[in-house]
Amino acid sequence: MTSLLSTKTIEPQDRLIVALDLPDAAAARALVTELGDAVSFYKIGLELFMAGGYFELLHWLVAQQKKVFVDLKFFDVPETVRSAVRALAGSGASFATVHGNQAIMEAAVREKGALKILAVTVLTSLDRGDLDDLGFSCDVDKLVLSRARRALETGIDGIVSSGLEAPMIRRELGDRLMVVTPGIRPVDNKPVDDQKRTVDVAQAFRNGADYIVVGRPIRQAANPREAALGIQATIRDLFCGAAA
Repeated sequence: MTSLLSTKTIEPQDRLIVALDLPDAAAARALVTELGDAVSFYKIGLELFMAGGYFELLHWLVAQQKKVFVDLKFFDVPETVRSAVRALAGSGASFATVHGNQAIMEAAVREKGALKILAVTVLTSLDRGDLDDLGFSCDVDKLVLSRARRALETGIDGIVSSGLEAPMIRRELGDRLMVVTPGIRPVDNKPVDDQKRTVDVAQAFRNGADYIVVGRPIRQAANPREAALGIQATIRDLFCGAAA
């Protein structure tokens, strides 16, 4: 099988983004402290946003020399999204997500500064049946590709996409967009959670992902730090071995 391993200049350690989908900022800080130098990049999303202390956590992570992915999926009238991105741009965050049409993406791009904007394609918790329920009369891959093309046209830095669609993105659009892949599960993953379109760590990167987002397989591990280190070892083998 042809390898689509990323050639972007990214430190192997930074390619793992750990999702801090936890009930409060105190629990998030405790996990970050436990993981220590095993992880350098974190995603903070809606659950923490609603729990309070979100921006204090963001600033704490930046002060700890961690990179931060703000996953709030901005979706509102373009002017509101523009203002939100402008306010976030000076926070020290590295990535942020938008979810919407071309006008919304264009508004985000206008104010992003050094912040990298990622467009959500199709959530990894959705499959074809869910798209039917939402009124989309097309396959998942066609919708992902359509949204990726539109993101590229508007100057978006990257997309959030399942590892199942990443090879199609690379074949059609090359490496012009960053691909961030959530829904990472062990090879023997069973459908016991809300993720439906999943891949394992090695498959995600061989399919063209630049970054992976991992949550439950680390957070729920008996030893989260060892779980993170195991994923980092796989990433090093893939990228440092390829470089050698």
